[in-house]
Amino acid sequence: MESDRDLADVVDAKGGLRLQWSPVFAGALAAAALSLILISFGAAIGLGVSSSSPSWRDASAALALLSGLYLILQALVSFGVGGYIAGRAQRVMGAVPSDLIESSDGLHGLTAWALGVVVGAAVVALIGLSAARPTIQNRPSVTAAEPLLSAEIDRLYRSLRRPANVDIGYERAEAGRILLTSSGHTGVSTEDRSYLIQQVGAATGIPAVEAEKRVDSVIGDASTAIQRSRRSSVILAFSAAAALLFGAVAAWASACAGGRHRDGAALPGWMGGRPTTAVPIV
Repeated sequence: MESDRDLADVVDAKGGLRLQWSPVFAGALAAAALSLILISFGAAIGLGVSSSSPSWRDASAALALLSGLYLILQALVSFGVGGYIAGRAQRVMGAVPSDLIESSDGLHGLTAWALGVVVGAAVVALIGLSAARPTIQNRPSVTAAEPLLSAEIDRLYRSLRRPANVDIGYERAEAGRILLTSSGHTGVSTEDRSYLIQQVGAATGIPAVEAEKRVDSVIGDASTAIQRSRRSSVILAFSAAAALLFGAVAAWASACAGGRHRDGAALPGWMGGRPTTAVPIV
């Protein structure tokens, strides 16, 4: 009889440790939704880690670091809430040791974090594809340099005497590819520089001396713009990686706290819980 009871406890314990997808989906969707809200709010107040505006390249390093810290903070809050929901909503069936319950709660929080990351990445990819598709269709000769160096390319081909209805899309794309080499170790080659001077002179009608000055000025500005964009990209990549890492930790810890709250314990102080004080008996 005693052995049958022990066997039933083992079966119940295994049943209590099964991964339950309903709490995982609930926590992941809550984390993804809250993350989208917080990121949108940060972008609205100027704390976006990237922007399509060329003026973003002139942002200070302090603003870029502050934007990265906000990205980490929103990940802590979003995945913390999602992990708490995943741990709080899990149902423990049978007699399961407390250490196994806590591990199961943490596993649910970590799974909710992983699913939330996948959902967020899918949403970002869909938004990026929908935004890039009209640009590709309307500008078949657009290159990677166009959104980054659009102001420099505009200044390169600025002219008041250009004939109407003249398409210089290919020339702009070719100049953009040349300007992208300005950030390399060797910079723009002499051959490319001479070709760009001739191209700008032919497209704008300005004298060769003025075209040379304009090309040299734009090459210097393009190199500076690429370096600033590269700095922002490094900060963005580091902030995103740190946000995902801290988000996983927050999801695990919050799921464990949610599980303890489900079992009747008070929330910890870092989650807004109030410490319980013993009432003296008179």
